[in-house]
Amino acid sequence: MHSLIRLVALITALAVGLIQPAFSQNRGISLIRDAEVENIIRDYSTPIFNAAGLDADSVSIHLVQDPRLNAFVAGGQRMFLNTGLLIQAQTPEQVQGVIAHEAGHISGGHLARLQDELRNAELKSILSMIIGTAAGLAARDGRVAGAIISGGSQAAFADLLKYSRTQESSADAAGLKYLDATGTSARGLREFFELLQREMRVTGGREHPYLSSHPLTNERITTVESHLAFSRYANTPTPPELARKHAMMRAKLIGFLEPLPNTLKAYPPSDNSIPARYARAIGFYQQSDLNRAIPLIDGLIADEPENPYFYELKGQMLLENGRVQESLAPYQRMVDLAPGEPLLRSALAKAQVETGDPALLEDALSNLLVATRSEPTLAGSWRLLTVVYGRLGMQGELALSQAEFNLLSGDPKAAQALGNRALDILATGSPAWIRAQDIISESERQLKDR
Repeated sequence: MHSLIRLVALITALAVGLIQPAFSQNRGISLIRDAEVENIIRDYSTPIFNAAGLDADSVSIHLVQDPRLNAFVAGGQRMFLNTGLLIQAQTPEQVQGVIAHEAGHISGGHLARLQDELRNAELKSILSMIIGTAAGLAARDGRVAGAIISGGSQAAFADLLKYSRTQESSADAAGLKYLDATGTSARGLREFFELLQREMRVTGGREHPYLSSHPLTNERITTVESHLAFSRYANTPTPPELARKHAMMRAKLIGFLEPLPNTLKAYPPSDNSIPARYARAIGFYQQSDLNRAIPLIDGLIADEPENPYFYELKGQMLLENGRVQESLAPYQRMVDLAPGEPLLRSALAKAQVETGDPALLEDALSNLLVATRSEPTLAGSWRLLTVVYGRLGMQGELALSQAEFNLLSGDPKAAQALGNRALDILATGSPAWIRAQDIISESERQLKDR
């Protein structure tokens, strides 16, 4: 009897060890940053977040470089949108429908509740494994153990599926309410489901990331259609400015992420619209063909001289092709037009640093300080600050910026050491000295958690 108890205890320990990583594994995603695209998504999402009772500034939106049609929430108020969704969506309402649905998950606290359900499923699976093993040993028949374990696992999985369907229905209902509250047609959500259905027919529903976490049922589609039948906003036209921004976002993403032949197929030379010329300019630049890219972006700047993102693109073209000095003028104009954009400030600072001109270091420092104050999690800006502080001989600030960069990069041990070095150099009681103490405390906490 005692040996059976020990065996059951060992099985339990092994089960916990095997099951837990399956629910916590990080598959790894590639995130991209772009000020223009992020601002467009903010224009879509802020009214929806407000309608959901969420603080729009507290919900972080991340762009995932992935061609598949997918969106999800994770880690609290964090929303992830695939570039594939943004490219395939033909209208702003399709993206807004998905954002409204995901906002329903956030406002409903579904992520935290799902963790509870996962833990319940684990316990059920473990319990069935223990009971099955014990029964099999008692009966001296492995088939008995297998049947009980299999039945328990299937029951746990069925409970999870049922809970997932309930969550999806709840998020749909909340999302439809938010869309109505913002005067947005829910036809975009229906059209998104239609996109999914077409993909299901092509792939047979195999290995689809969205469908694995958001099971699409006929009931969900019927719910949206019923809502449209009675909604006063069902036929609300797309606001022209949102339609324009959506076209520009798709053109930019296609130009950067698709091969040039695909870009030219979507935006042939016969298409003289601004989005088409934007996509072609990016596509040619991606191929280092500045003879065709520069005239296109110059033409766009002539048409829209107040558009900061056209100057950003020209500066990027020039900088990345070794024409550093020439990149300064368009980058400076970009920042003059959008002084509050941290990504743009950082881009200008990078060009200023890469000129190698000591006279521009103070300007670069000013731009980077604005960028990091506005968005303290910009690791690239902190890394660039280490270069600027090093060249200016500001050793305490150099150590502090290195500590910031390492903390953001997931190296708390290095951040702690650099924070202590900064403490030894910086003036006691200064804001930078206090920040060094904060970094040391946070690093110690992270190291302890590990």
